[in-house]
Amino acid sequence: MTFSKDKAGAFAFLALALAYGLNIGDIPMLPGDEDEPFNAKTMPIFLSWMTGIVSFLLLVMPSRNETGGEPVIAAFKGLQWRKTFQLLGLMLLYGLALTYLGFIPATILFIASGLWILNERRLKYLIFSSIPLTVAFWYILSQLLGIYLTHGEIFYLLGGAQ
Repeated sequence: MTFSKDKAGAFAFLALALAYGLNIGDIPMLPGDEDEPFNAKTMPIFLSWMTGIVSFLLLVMPSRNETGGEPVIAAFKGLQWRKTFQLLGLMLLYGLALTYLGFIPATILFIASGLWILNERRLKYLIFSSIPLTVAFWYILSQLLGIYLTHGEIFYLLGGAQ
């Protein structure tokens, strides 16, 4: 079987959309939210369906170069897999750090570390991109949307509000 890089990518996203869609049922909902027009499952369902539809269309539609197919494994050669797995590990650490460090410090470290993995070495750029972006996200999520963002265990250990 031969695939172009476009077809291999579309197939990977179709598999991702199916796996994501199958796990939407595990999202907990508040009592009474089932009848609301917009709830915790609305956007995941939309994203799953849209990703599935677009990737399916890319998979079945003819590509620009039908005769230039290549083996599936060749479509993934030459990619920077090390950075990919480093970023995935960083996302896992970010999820764990949120509980202990809180939103603002964990997000600043996450963005700065992600930029470092992507070979950005200018300290001024790391600081002046991660801090304002984190503060903007915090303001939008907590102040405008009213979403609770944890202070982190370290805040309470250092004598923060009880």
